[in-house]
Amino acid sequence: MICVVDASVAVKWFAHGDWATREDHMEPATALLLAGRDGAVDFYQPPHFLAEVAAVLARLTPHTASQSIEDLAAMSLTWAAPTVAFHRAIALATQLNHHLFDTLYHALALETPGTRFVTADRRYFDKARLLGQIIWLPDLVDDTGQVILNA
Repeated sequence: MICVVDASVAVKWFAHGDWATREDHMEPATALLLAGRDGAVDFYQPPHFLAEVAAVLARLTPHTASQSIEDLAAMSLTWAAPTVAFHRAIALATQLNHHLFDTLYHALALETPGTRFVTADRRYFDKARLLGQIIWLPDLVDDTGQVILNA
């Protein structure tokens, strides 16, 4: 399975301490990360992904943000060309009245056959779900906590 994950999912991979106890949907986020590590899921990411995750981590965990970004950059991620989904992302941002950085993730999935966009951003999901190729993070795992690979 090929997934595009947004920052709302990836920051959960680095949550710890009190922050982790306040985060929703930690289990499916962790299951997705482990599926990626085990080769069951491939991550296909837009170029702004690292910067967006870094911005969130710098605010939430400034003392570990740099190391977390190094760890994220060391993962086996495939990077999309910088402009591969811009036209679709701009159209989505206009159509949904939503921030372009969020629509870039979904646009990348829509432009890449067989790819799913996984988000923990309920506001965006509710706006965009009828457009397809988008999965609400909690819906990505079955009752045993395993990633549903044909989601």
